[in-house]
Amino acid sequence: MIRLFTVLLVTVMALTACQPAAPTIGADGRPVPKAYKIGQREADELPFRMLDSVNSLRSASGLSPVQLDAQLTAAAATHSRDMQVQNRPWHFGSDGSSPVDRVRRVGFTGTLIGEVISETYETELETLGAWMAQPDTRRIIMAPEARTMGFSWFQENNGKIWWTLVIGG
Repeated sequence: MIRLFTVLLVTVMALTACQPAAPTIGADGRPVPKAYKIGQREADELPFRMLDSVNSLRSASGLSPVQLDAQLTAAAATHSRDMQVQNRPWHFGSDGSSPVDRVRRVGFTGTLIGEVISETYETELETLGAWMAQPDTRRIIMAPEARTMGFSWFQENNGKIWWTLVIGG
């Protein structure tokens, strides 16, 4: 009898431990979102998901699609890492470089239309939504003369992500 009681007690404790923790509630009364962690599988898919999303938005507005460009992606990756090092989202590199300087360094010979950046814990699609909600960043993403894009990020151990999207013509 004692053995049966012990087994039941251990089973109940194990099942209780399997239940998800209650979400932390923010000041607005909603659950606090969890940081988006980019795993290897997501890292491989992210550029293509962003490309598909950007092209869907452009298509819905009657604009031609853009293509991923390795040089612009290299410039975006450099800047994402550099923003993290500087701990601030802005368009100038720690060496004083501008977006034009960075795309020229990687050998891009096209026209730079613009660079959009973000510091967030949100997914790439939530970030794209935030960019589309702002007239200045929306104008870059939806530029009629856009033909190429580069996209990259750097994620800190705490989950913060530094996103960079570069659009070229």
